[in-house]
Amino acid sequence: QVQLVESGGGLVQPGGSLRLSCAASGSIFSINTMGWYRQAPGKQRELVADINWSGRTAYADSLKGRFTISRDNAKNTVYLQMNSLIPEDTAVYYCNGNIRSMGYLRNYWGQGTQVTVSL
Repeated sequence: QVQLVESGGGLVQPGGSLRLSCAASGSIFSINTMGWYRQAPGKQRELVADINWSGRTAYADSLKGRFTISRDNAKNTVYLQMNSLIPEDTAVYYCNGNIRSMGYLRNYWGQGTQVTVSL
């Protein structure tokens, strides 16, 4: 079994910052791409950013410059640093990992962490 556990969400004022973390644990042989997605009320889940095993990153165009994704391969952990937050960033943020476990390669999801940007 593989688990992804997110942390770091919460309430922040506009212009503030948050850092999300996602740790993968369990029977992990290898981890390819890890990423962050978000889903706002009434909207579809969308990609925020992802990072492959070598550190190559990709971002949603609208978020470039404000969000930074990174990972610590030794800890099987991915991070999302979010700066200059705006109310439109309010959403549930989900961690995703493309992980090989028990001979199978599949995508795993965390349970999500709420980020609310408001006065």
